[in-house]
Amino acid sequence: MPELPERLAPREVTDPDVRRSYALDATVALAPLPDDFTVVRARDVDDVVAVLEHAQATGTPVVPQGARTSRAGGATASDGCIVLNVEGLDAIHEVNPLEGYAVVGPGVVNAALKQAASREGLFYGPDPASWETCTIGGNVATNAGGLCCVKYGVTADWVKALQVVLPGGEMMRTGHRTVKGVAGYDLTGLFVGSEGTLGVVTEVVVRLAPAPDPALTALAVFDSLDAAVAGIVALRLDPHRPCLLEIIDRTSVRAIQAFGDFGFPDDCAAVLLVQSDRPGHVADDLARYAALLESAGATDVAVAADAQESEALLAGRRVMSTAFESMGGRLAEDVCVPVGRLAEFVRGIEAIGERRGVVVPVSGHGGDGNLHPSIVYALDDPDSLARAWQAFDDVIRLGLSLGGTITGEHGVGSVKVPWLGLELGAAELARQQRLKAVFDPLGIMNPGKVFAAPPE
Repeated sequence: MPELPERLAPREVTDPDVRRSYALDATVALAPLPDDFTVVRARDVDDVVAVLEHAQATGTPVVPQGARTSRAGGATASDGCIVLNVEGLDAIHEVNPLEGYAVVGPGVVNAALKQAASREGLFYGPDPASWETCTIGGNVATNAGGLCCVKYGVTADWVKALQVVLPGGEMMRTGHRTVKGVAGYDLTGLFVGSEGTLGVVTEVVVRLAPAPDPALTALAVFDSLDAAVAGIVALRLDPHRPCLLEIIDRTSVRAIQAFGDFGFPDDCAAVLLVQSDRPGHVADDLARYAALLESAGATDVAVAADAQESEALLAGRRVMSTAFESMGGRLAEDVCVPVGRLAEFVRGIEAIGERRGVVVPVSGHGGDGNLHPSIVYALDDPDSLARAWQAFDDVIRLGLSLGGTITGEHGVGSVKVPWLGLELGAAELARQQRLKAVFDPLGIMNPGKVFAAPPE
């Protein structure tokens, strides 16, 4: 295993079982675990600086890591690397109501930031499904989105400034805390979504907004995909856009109902879940949304009258991932297409599942076109897994053919490295690798993630 400077010895994880637990993130295991890696749990910025000084001097790869909720293999260990976990940098340094920002460490959990903002009457928008466990540093690394992107956007829309430690230990700051600022290139935007391939984020300044009202939910049932997509389009064009707009297809509904009775009709083509949180207008918005959905062809619309009913309508959505996992192994997709082509995308995925002989429940953030097909396979059947990977490839290519992207919010990680060139092209791929080399000339930052190999 890579040797560490003496000052880092107290931060090294030496217990073999604990150390192995840091080798993986939430992604399906793609290969045997490496044996030759070291885990350092940083407790402050000085620890991060020391690791990157040592790594640059010795040419040792570094894998930055937070809560390990990545579903794209973005935080998995590689042979000979130092896994640098920054969950311990979890301080909320400042919440500034006047200027509308918070300053936090990368280890702060998304839910903790939301709670701190709420105590000041403020709001932090990004809400990945793993918001109760994922960290802000990981959200920045992948430009995470979530259920409420249709109204509030993704992490990049909320990050104002960063403190980053580069290979070799140099510290840099990007962005600004003021409302406006255009001095120099937007390096904050470059680092958000870079998946740990340029440096290690050690401080994040995020924008905060006035808190909305508590959200209420409506659930609409459709007997055709086209009608469901027509409902999504109508809501997106509404002058007061919903804060949540999720689609659940027939296969997903049946998987949820097989897991437990959550009140979904298993003979429908799709279900939409819609929320409003507009201050002073939640009930009015939901009534208007219900009328729009009925006009689009909804066969039934249930509107929550209070928080308890709202949670009941969302209960099936919350257990969906667990319901899929109960069906076997799964490859979680993350393709984003134009909203107007959602029906084509879902129908195409159904055809792929039939052709490859695998079950593919489709659900996700219909309001922004970012769907998460779950390709289910038999855990004890290598042929089933091979067909699942063929379907994975088919879904990506289908999304690109519809004008989409290979990843909306999970990132490329290590899982989608083979497909990045399909979207970017050879010239752009090479240009981005040269850009990486400006910050990481030795190619030691998260090697094998995003790009197939470090730049020469």
